[in-house]
Amino acid sequence: MRTNIEIDESLLEEAFSVTHVRTKKELIHQALSEFIRLKKRKDLTELAGFIEFRSGYDHKKLRETRG
Repeated sequence: MRTNIEIDESLLEEAFSVTHVRTKKELIHQALSEFIRLKKRKDLTELAGFIEFRSGYDHKKLRETRG
């Protein structure tokens, strides 16, 4: 789909500097994909009260093993 939009040049320059894409089309596709992925990610605060840890679970001990 062809769309004409006005994009802030400084945003484009910064986006190009942090990616490995070469064209505006690639940049927009990557940005949209990332935006969608982030929006679909479950907000962990929405899970509050839904997760039950098994009895005897020691989260501090688990941290030590990750070292």
